Amino acid sequence: MPELHFPWIEVSILVPLFGALWIHLLGNRESVLQHAIAICGVTLALTVGELVDFVSIGSFEAHDHWLFLDWLFQRDIFVVDELSAFQLPLAALIFLVTVMSTLRTKAPRFSLKLTLISESLVLATFSCRSSWTLIALLIAATIPPYLELRSRQRCTRIYVLHMAVFALLLVVGFAWLNHAGGSSSQALIAGALLTAAALLRSGIFPLHLWMTDLFEKATFGTAILFTTPLVGAYAVMRLVLPMAPSWALQSIAVLSLVTAVYGGAMALVQREARRMFCYLLLSQSSLVLVGLELVTPIGLTGALCMWLSVGLSLTGFGITLRCIEARISRISLADYHGLARQMPMLSGFFLLTGLASIGFPATVGFVGMELLIEGAVDVYPLVGTMVVIAAALCGITVLMAYFRVFTGHHNRTLVPMHARPAERVAVLILTLLILGGGLVPQPGVASRYHAAEALTRQRQTNPMTEQQVGELEIETVAIGKHSAE
Repeated sequence: MPELHFPWIEVSILVPLFGALWIHLLGNRESVLQHAIAICGVTLALTVGELVDFVSIGSFEAHDHWLFLDWLFQRDIFVVDELSAFQLPLAALIFLVTVMSTLRTKAPRFSLKLTLISESLVLATFSCRSSWTLIALLIAATIPPYLELRSRQRCTRIYVLHMAVFALLLVVGFAWLNHAGGSSSQALIAGALLTAAALLRSGIFPLHLWMTDLFEKATFGTAILFTTPLVGAYAVMRLVLPMAPSWALQSIAVLSLVTAVYGGAMALVQREARRMFCYLLLSQSSLVLVGLELVTPIGLTGALCMWLSVGLSLTGFGITLRCIEARISRISLADYHGLARQMPMLSGFFLLTGLASIGFPATVGFVGMELLIEGAVDVYPLVGTMVVIAAALCGITVLMAYFRVFTGHHNRTLVPMHARPAERVAVLILTLLILGGGLVPQPGVASRYHAAEALTRQRQTNPMTEQQVGELEIETVAIGKHSAE
């Protein structure tokens, strides 16, 4: 396996971990927020360097070595490939802009130490392939939100119940898979358990109650960081897609379609901004899993492109709501707040990120949505129709929320409401990426297409799916001959 020219993977994982220790030693100093921003910025620079180094190699996957991690883990436990190469900088960017958008007065409530630990766990998860280490990282990532809920003295019953079931399904499913073997019929049960675990972590209906509970009880920043990197989608790609039977992928796609439409409809009737954002995220993130049923390069390419666009656009949408909430408390969508004059930059960014999340032209989500619909219509026309309905509902929700928050009677306040310099930098970074990815989409789409082809080949060469793939090819040929006649 090719090697990177620098241990980018290990260093990017360890920097936020040691940063959390440094934040702990600083205590409650006023400069702790600036230190956290600097640590997240260094981590982002490392992941970008890792991406550039990986692209320059021209290989499908690569690894780096460090004696400490080689002694601690087995060889090649942390690997970057075309599936995770773009997800790593995206995850680091999500953490950076969320920390940058944190007001100094809100820093005591939003634990920067737990945030950096979560970033280290997320980067390690995206750098890890199917193994017990990946299972351990997925489970460990659920602990920081629980600790925050406990520190805020909020009820953790719903969150703990769902995450405990998620951990149990992961452990039992993967242990059963290792015990049964790749060609055993018992592996189907293991596949079902892993599929259920991935659906629960992704918040797919009806296993989504923990998401609404988390957005209601945790800080807005923690809820955004736990959901927008779409770790559940990564678990599906690594644990389920390579070995899942056709019925498992079909169940994922059907439930994801139902979730997309359900989330869009629920977001439309919400009267509180946090819950509206939760259902909007639930709807759009579900579309990433819809492309799995197609198991074609076009459908998977659309799903992987949607993964990037949802992470960028809905993170920007969420931190906009978070910045507004930090100034006026929780936002009610039952009234018109008239904040456009006081927050012109946030007003425009709110509309841009909201429309980008539904695939508006010239934004990063446009190509991904078009590829997903095209791949779905070619195989199942009804799937494409449901995707369009979900996008329409989410579009109406975004416009309705914009009018409620930024239009109406202007209320004068003595407190400054304009964006701070750190917030402006975060907005500028996300705006450039959203518009740049929409105007120049070819590099990202080409990389996602190569990753989709590799995932398709990996599934076709798996002993559990070879027979299903062969039957699908025979059926396709028979349909083609019948159409020709």
